[in-house]
Amino acid sequence: MLANAFVGQARRPTNAQIARALAGAYPFWQDLVSSLKRELKLDGEEWNSYSTKAGWSLRLQFKKRNILYLAPCNESFRASLVLGDRALAAARNSNLPADILEMLEEAKRYPEGTAIRLEVHSRKDMDAVKALAKIKLEN
Repeated sequence: MLANAFVGQARRPTNAQIARALAGAYPFWQDLVSSLKRELKLDGEEWNSYSTKAGWSLRLQFKKRNILYLAPCNESFRASLVLGDRALAAARNSNLPADILEMLEEAKRYPEGTAIRLEVHSRKDMDAVKALAKIKLEN
């Protein structure tokens, strides 16, 4: 898994810092955040760093329900979410790419659900994250 681009940084990254770190993946970051807010009506956004050793992540929410975490890395970013049983079943029955379905089968189960982390390097990756976020929100 890619390292967070802002490990060791005490302050929340600025948009300029995020753009520099993500480089060519920055348009995907912008598009993903804006389209999720528009299409899924996500209404909460919060930057967090639990430790300078962990770096920073952006949490996207719907009515205070955590939907998706985005962590900026160098030249890409990581999207993380936890799917409950209904959302996991819906994802398994969806038209997600085979590699994503395989990741879901191999993903670690926690009491709150199944955790999945995707690295976003391309539009295809971004589309899979959007589909999973929609499935989570609807289930």
